[in-house]
Amino acid sequence: MVHVSQTPVLALRGIFKRFGAVQVLSGVDLEVHAGEVVALVGDNGAGKSTLVKTIAGVHPIDEGVIEWEGERVEIQRPHDSQNLGVATVYQDLALCDNLDVVANLFLGREIKKGGVLDEVAMEKRAKDLLSTLSIRIPSVRIPVAALSGGQRQVVAIARALVGDPKIVILDEPTAALGVEQTAQVLDLVERLREQGLGVILISHNMADVKAVADTVAVLRLGRNNGTFPVATTTHEEIIAAITGATDNAVTRRQARNAEVAK
Repeated sequence: MVHVSQTPVLALRGIFKRFGAVQVLSGVDLEVHAGEVVALVGDNGAGKSTLVKTIAGVHPIDEGVIEWEGERVEIQRPHDSQNLGVATVYQDLALCDNLDVVANLFLGREIKKGGVLDEVAMEKRAKDLLSTLSIRIPSVRIPVAALSGGQRQVVAIARALVGDPKIVILDEPTAALGVEQTAQVLDLVERLREQGLGVILISHNMADVKAVADTVAVLRLGRNNGTFPVATTTHEEIIAAITGATDNAVTRRQARNAEVAK
């Protein structure tokens, strides 16, 4: 594993978000370091998607602090998030089926030379990027419609890396994939970590989480319900935190610290 730095690249402190009368996030904290995969887990309605969308600039926070490399920042819109160095890959992937891999990778970020698209430069950069990530695709000129689900997923992740982000958010990247395709995506997550990126992985699949995550952050009913090191935490402990079946040492300690801080 890459050495994890002391200062997190991204830190959320006491994040609150409501939609009308519904309080969706209540004082959520989250830290992501360079070279770390943080799995964000919780039941439906736990607040995972909303939390991710606050980081991505889709839903600005109501209260709380967002820090980037130790400095307080404001994320009011997706552009703010992208400019900091956050790349988000949503479940729908938003790929253009009729375009080839190169065109999809550079959609909206085309390389131009003398006002004309530099197809040679984009193809070379596409091949280099896919090679760095050990992504195997028959040809970068093949239409995305001809790719398998796993290949489409890795192309979407590769596209997120064109802007050289420091944090990559992956929303259920293996949800619709078979065993072999899932393995391909999990390998890619490990390579992102090896390259020193921070990864936030939203997943319902505990096997995937245990396979690649360093830390598991559990949300329950819009609140933190424990942050666990994967290496020393059992599957059962994580499930118990997700379902609220038991309180645990982590949540009890957090509650005690919160009382002391008041």
